[in-house]
Amino acid sequence: MTSIKRFQITFDCADPERVARFWCEVLGYVVPPPPEGFATWGAFDRSLPPERQGSDFACVDPSGAGPRLYFQRVPEGKVVKNRLHIDVRVGTGLVGEERVAALEAECARLVALGAVRERLLVADGFDESCLVMRDVEGNEFCLD
Repeated sequence: MTSIKRFQITFDCADPERVARFWCEVLGYVVPPPPEGFATWGAFDRSLPPERQGSDFACVDPSGAGPRLYFQRVPEGKVVKNRLHIDVRVGTGLVGEERVAALEAECARLVALGAVRERLLVADGFDESCLVMRDVEGNEFCLD
């Protein structure tokens, strides 16, 4: 029998700390404590060679249940649609106008954090409504 593996989700981005802090707010994640011997992540970052400073950042689910999110700086910008994206489940169990209202309320909160609303996909008889958005660096995600 195969055991369940722990995993992390990695984002390629231009500004790892900014994107990580955005997702902390979206998901209720937290920044873990800095490495031993450092009072802050900034102090740790300043101890690195200049080319490594600001090159990565991470956040974790405070309950320990969700995957670690890791953000790494890459030189190229986002060019095409993501092949993988996060669905933020805010409308689970809701249908119709009640579901759309929950999606819209969360959308407003996330837009205030820097997200961009793309479009509402209205229920079609097979799938419930969801709202397509972009994070602070343009990565697609859905409110579902």
